[in-house]
Amino acid sequence: MSLLQAIREDTQAAFERDPAAETVLDIVLYSVGTHAVWRHRWHHWLYERGLRHLALWLSKRMRCRLGVDIHPAATIGRRFTIDHGMGVVVGSTAVIGDDCMLYQGVTLGMTGKRLSGKRHPTLGDGVLVGANAVVLGAVTIGDGAKVGAGAVVVDDVPADVTVTGVPARIVRDRRHNGFHLVDLSAVARQGEDVRWSCAL
Repeated sequence: MSLLQAIREDTQAAFERDPAAETVLDIVLYSVGTHAVWRHRWHHWLYERGLRHLALWLSKRMRCRLGVDIHPAATIGRRFTIDHGMGVVVGSTAVIGDDCMLYQGVTLGMTGKRLSGKRHPTLGDGVLVGANAVVLGAVTIGDGAKVGAGAVVVDDVPADVTVTGVPARIVRDRRHNGFHLVDLSAVARQGEDVRWSCAL
């Protein structure tokens, strides 16, 4: 897929997810989050072609102008949306799947325990992360998962669940069509082999 096609998909996805936008032109002219996504696509394209310093310089300009800090090395899938945009931080080894949405103030960061290799989260497809949520470390958020506003996620999250709180715990498990409360730290200690995702 070309860079232009990806940008068109991002624009349409943002329009479909924003009830305040009356036309696609509203997104093109006024959506700070969409402008940040467009710029990241360009910065990542440059980064992948060896123009690392130019990509980093442009990304820091974006941070100053739009209030969004996405490292140009971060890998982002198709139809990505940042709602409102301000305060979003995405680290260099973060991977975001297709059809994901982040609200304002979201951080996909590192814990500080690992300073090389994969240090940032991986979000599956269709993940939604609420305002001011923090996802730390090389954790995986499964397809279709949702992270509630203000949550702090430090362990893997299964697909198709909703997590909230500090630290984040499962409050809804759509795999069983009901509500189920689980301590993610306890699950991790038990060593269960499950897929995880994050969506709000």
